[in-house]
Formats: sequence, C-alpha cells, structure tokens
Amino acid sequence: MDTRRTDLNPEVASLLEEPTYRTLPPWNALSVEAARRLEDDVFGGEPTIALPEVTDTAIPGPDDGSEIPIRVYRPLEAHDLPVLVFYHGGGWTLGTLDSADDLCRAFAAETGSLVVSVDYRLAPEHPFPAPLEDAVAALKWVGEHVEAVGGDSGRIGVCGSSAGANLAAAVARWDAREGADVLAQQVLCYPITDHAFDTPSYTENGDGPLLTRADMRWFWDQYLRHPVDGANPYASVLRAPSLEGLPPATVVTCGHDPLRDEGIAYAGALQGAGVATTHHHYPSLPHGALSLADEVERSAEAMEKLTDRIRSAL
Repeated sequence: MDTRRTDLNPEVASLLEEPTYRTLPPWNALSVEAARRLEDDVFGGEPTIALPEVTDTAIPGPDDGSEIPIRVYRPLEAHDLPVLVFYHGGGWTLGTLDSADDLCRAFAAETGSLVVSVDYRLAPEHPFPAPLEDAVAALKWVGEHVEAVGGDSGRIGVCGSSAGANLAAAVARWDAREGADVLAQQVLCYPITDHAFDTPSYTENGDGPLLTRADMRWFWDQYLRHPVDGANPYASVLRAPSLEGLPPATVVTCGHDPLRDEGIAYAGALQGAGVATTHHHYPSLPHGALSLADEVERSAEAMEKLTDRIRSAL
C-alpha cells in the first residue's frame, strides 16, 4: 500500500476556508472549559439521520455507585443485531454523546448494527486510566446484556475515532489478555497509538489541518497523570510487547494527519502479530475525515468503504 501523502483534497481545502473552520482557534490555545464549549458548538448540531429508536440511559461504572451514560442506536426492529461499542474522539478531553451523534447514526444506519455510544469520563479531571476503565466497563456490560438489548453475542465490535480509537484498541487488548473473548472486531479510525511526536507525519502535518502537533501535546498532557504513563501499553498501544491474539482489526489512516504514521505502524504491528487486519489509507484526507462525509465526496467514499467492511466483518 502506498501511504505517501498527496495534495489535500480540493473539497476539504475549500471547506477549510468556510467561516466555521477558518475561524477555529487551536485547541491547545483554549482552556479545557472553552475547548469543550467550542467542540459542542461545532459538532453538536441537530441529527441528520433518522433511526427507529435512539435511547439515552446509564450503566454501572467501574466504581461502586458510579454510572456511565450511554446512547443506544437501533437501526432495525429486528433482534440478534451485530453490536458496535463506540468511543468518541476529542483527545480524551473533549467530546459528548451529542458531538458523536451523527457519526454513530451513520454507523448504525449503514452497517445495520446496534451502536452503543459511551460517554466515558474525561481528562484532566479523570486522567488515565479512568477513561479506559469506563471503556472496559461498557464493553463488559454489553457482553453481559447483549441479548437483552437485542444484539448478537457472537458479533460484538469496538469502534472509535482518534482518542476513541486509542480506547478501542486498548479495550481490544484487555479483551484478549483477560480472556474475555467478547470481541469479534476492532475498528480504529485515525487512532492515537503512541506518546511520541517524532514521526515524519508530525513534521509534515504539524500545523494541521484540524489537528496539530501542539494540540496533540496538549491532549496528552491532559490525559496522563505523569509522563511515565505514556509508556504504558494501555495508553501507547503501539508499545505493547505483543499484539498476538487480538481480535481482527480495521484501521483507517489519512495522509494529512499528524497521527498518520503511528496509525500505519499499528496496522503493521497487528499484521506482524498475525492479527487479521484491513487497512484503509486516504493520502489526500485530513484527521477526522469521516465526519466530513456530508461535505466531501472522498470522505463519503471512505465512510461507505468502512461501513461495508464493518458489515462484512460483523
């Protein structure tokens, strides 16, 4: 696979000149509170995809008396549906059920899967490993209650974008190491895989678009209790001593993304460990490309290819 970066997709370039994107300040220049408000304003609009049933509820968290809000998307009235447990992006610091709503609706509608979106705790108030503990607790709950919610216990996957893909990869590692064997698939969209900033893609795409090197440093600073946590293979999944036995994976990477090379490296590491891995790479697209599917034809094509893959894998 040729993973060299090409020119930025012209539709993306035009989109970035529109006021919504042209006036976006860098995430790292804002306070956590201001960044969260901005993220909600930009990505928390009204739903664009109608589904038969969307339900907000809460499940038990990892600590006594704690709860994790979730949103369940049902695309069909049928039972025995494949299930996709979804973790939103936002650098472990930003993001809500609302900001991920359109993407989850699209996944449900296009894959025919029951999608369970997880509102895990956010850093810096709840640093590593708290978001991961919530992510694991959500998967455990789905595994234990899958039939009650109308899902098929043999067809459960995890999916995430960016920081959410990091959590999905870490949950997949937990599933394999703990012998839970709940998962049939992991879907990692432009994943964060390593607490390092020394790849060529961090140089080429250090100033964005949509995500910068400085943003990633800021997000990691919020997430980690101490820099030493960055070496933990449940934070930097690329540093795991072994990836053998993990569930099959689908990895999406983009050429104009600081995270490009660590995503490519993780896909290669999975393949090297004997994990059945499908890698979709888009040299002309930026970080977050799947969320641009309504405005960018190439992003829509990427979304269609990914959802086709999920449908066949689950």
